[in-house]
Amino acid sequence: MSAWQAWFVARARRRFAMSRECSQLLPRVCAALADPRQPGSDDTCLEKLLDWLRDLAELEPTLNVVQDNPCLTEFFTSVLALPEPSPSILSFTLRLAGLLAASEDCFQHLQQENLLFRLFGTGGTLNRAVWEDASVRSGWVEGVHSMMHHQPALHFLCNSGGLDVIFTLQGDPSLFVASAASQLLVHMLTLSVESEPTTPLGEKDCDWPACTQMIIKHIEDSLQSGSASHINQSLKLLTSLFGSCRATWTEVLWLRIAKKVESFLTEDSVQTRHMLADLLLNMSRSPVFCDTEGSFWALVTSALEHLTPVQAGPLAVGILSLHKCPQDVRIQAMTVLLQPMDCILRAASQPLEYAGLLDESVSDPSTVESLLSSKSSCASLLCQTLAHLEKLLSLIHLPVDLPYTALLRSFVTILQFCSGLLIPATSLGSKISQILIGCGRVQKSALDVLAALSERKGCDTVIGSLFDILLVYLESPNTSPTVLKKSFQAMSKWLARLPEMSCFNNQWQTEKILQDVFLVLQKRLCSPCWEVRDSSLEFLTSLIKSMRDQDEFKESLLSSEVPKLTENLLEDPESYVRASAVTAVGHLTFITHSLPETPVAGIQYNKEDTTAKLQDILSTDPESFPRRAVISIFTKWLKQGCTDQAEDTAQFVSRAIQTVERDLDWEVRIGGLELVEVFCVQTLCRAGLPKYPSAAASSAVTSSIQQNESLQIFCQAKLFKFLFWSLCDYDKPVGQKACDILLVLRASLSPSGLLKDCQGAGDLSAGHGIPWLQRTLRQGSLAQDFPTDGGNGVDFEDPESMMLALGTIDLEELHDELNKSSDHIEKSPQSLLEDILATVGTIDENEADCY
Repeated sequence: MSAWQAWFVARARRRFAMSRECSQLLPRVCAALADPRQPGSDDTCLEKLLDWLRDLAELEPTLNVVQDNPCLTEFFTSVLALPEPSPSILSFTLRLAGLLAASEDCFQHLQQENLLFRLFGTGGTLNRAVWEDASVRSGWVEGVHSMMHHQPALHFLCNSGGLDVIFTLQGDPSLFVASAASQLLVHMLTLSVESEPTTPLGEKDCDWPACTQMIIKHIEDSLQSGSASHINQSLKLLTSLFGSCRATWTEVLWLRIAKKVESFLTEDSVQTRHMLADLLLNMSRSPVFCDTEGSFWALVTSALEHLTPVQAGPLAVGILSLHKCPQDVRIQAMTVLLQPMDCILRAASQPLEYAGLLDESVSDPSTVESLLSSKSSCASLLCQTLAHLEKLLSLIHLPVDLPYTALLRSFVTILQFCSGLLIPATSLGSKISQILIGCGRVQKSALDVLAALSERKGCDTVIGSLFDILLVYLESPNTSPTVLKKSFQAMSKWLARLPEMSCFNNQWQTEKILQDVFLVLQKRLCSPCWEVRDSSLEFLTSLIKSMRDQDEFKESLLSSEVPKLTENLLEDPESYVRASAVTAVGHLTFITHSLPETPVAGIQYNKEDTTAKLQDILSTDPESFPRRAVISIFTKWLKQGCTDQAEDTAQFVSRAIQTVERDLDWEVRIGGLELVEVFCVQTLCRAGLPKYPSAAASSAVTSSIQQNESLQIFCQAKLFKFLFWSLCDYDKPVGQKACDILLVLRASLSPSGLLKDCQGAGDLSAGHGIPWLQRTLRQGSLAQDFPTDGGNGVDFEDPESMMLALGTIDLEELHDELNKSSDHIEKSPQSLLEDILATVGTIDENEADCY
């Protein structure tokens, strides 16, 4: 064990240990919980109590915990003796007993006390009326799952009839209980096979451990039962097993049931096909099956052929995401996934005009055509297929080559169908057109995958029709705000690719498309719908981020009305729009900052005026979103050098922090600290001072001069007043951030020798009010009337005073205090036990925590 691990374990032991106070409170808590006369304890408290006992059992031998606290076994006995226990208390009891029985020696101890059979056996809890409550059944399953860590527990459950109970609970009306029972069987099957020494496993029953035989027989019987519910239960169990276990014995198990599972693909009467896709997909990800050739992959191919397009879609996209897969299976999966897109292209074209995505000789489109012709299934099939394609396109390393140009054409065609612009050339096209006109679901899905396709190269040949349809959606008054937002996002991604597109290497073509876009944007910025104005501003910001270095873009933007309209929206009545306008105007400055003083295309953009407007928003806007946006933009400006001279930058930062220090929104205040952090780092770097200097580097005379200059700049900018003030902020993240910055400043500005001098200069620091400052800071958010005007002898603009403050104040102690959780006392085990006693009314009110 490393030193760090040892420290962590020791810290955990101290935190969760059974203190003397806890050992005195626990018997009273157990007695109160088992007392039917007491009101029921809060479920949250019971969960916390269980978590604490679980942590305790992990850090100490569980048997010691039980023997040192006999009240735990007494609690079990008392609950079992109740004629009608509370469901929540009984559920808690079952979970606690299972948790303790996870240790083999503690399991034996509880067995000797005859507790486990009464709790988990067929003669105990299962025969009570309270078993009808789902929380009790859930507690039983969780308790059994917790104890399944050793052979004695496994044998106990098999011999006490518990296995039959779990089989029954697989079909429980509570989906939570049914799912937990299935997971428990998977865990037991794995434990049984892997913990009992046996001969190499074969297909005969005698080769398997006894408990394993019982579970496998149940699986086989269910698969052969003819009952859809029983078959589905076993298929869910197998899906979970093959998804979590990669051992070679899973292949032996599969060989026993493969024929029956395969028959479900051809039996029309069995409604279980939809379960097979997940099962086969989990198996295909296991090295046990993906490395084999023959029967398994033949079954996958058969599934892709026999499942409906909706059922086969998830399996197909999963197969295409695999890096190890036979080529013929990959081709079949590709056929399933692309067939709806192929049908769309064929439906929109003359028979000889376009050959489609797929060769008709290897695919039968009749099923897909039937689904696309139906109003009830057309949109669902297209949305699912588009989502699958988007998932594939989002992969960094795509293991399969997709026909990007044909796909782009199919996406554009879908959007044309939805907008009513396409005149269908076939009867199928006419039906699809009638179904899809104005269908927002399909429009959004097509725009999402269109945006994802922009990351792939090789689509240049149909790019003109892409921009045409996107402009139609951006211009149309019938486009809903959500569809418009996605249209903007897709347009932004494709416009960013303009420089690398071979079909747009002509400057005139690029300028034409940009002019068309900005004309649309001008109209949308004036929309009466605030969501549209907001999306338009977000689109503009996205464009500037990706295209601000391109001359054609800058000229087209600044020669349009967009900058003026954007600036007007700083006064929009909707706060979200004002915030987006702040962000857009801030990014516009990245373009105008580098412009010469002469007007560009007749427009002069006043940088000083923009700064003043944003400063005014930061000071006066009644909503927090615009103010947050302003301080964020100011930080971005500082990072990217959009403030001119160093002296002007200091004044700029000073004005900003004097505004935000009294802001009621903590995110604005922490944004101000981020601005300060960037300014500090830049100032230190300009002075040649590293952010985290070594002691040796700090000793040079040159370094001392640079430190003094930097310190003077920080004092003039009134940084220290803001930082020390923030240490007492009511919102902890603000105090934590301020403390982090002060620690960096101390490391950079205070040579180690000077720090020692400061710590020993009591009279000097007292003369500067530093001891008072330190006492005030220790009060944190409880401090009253924090001085900002030199009161109490503290001058936050005096370099000598601030150097003394950095060297004298124990910032590490403040850092530790600020990083403690606000409820670190209330989270203690002792406080939890007191809370439970207070809830059931067995201690005086003033003894309970009140938080």
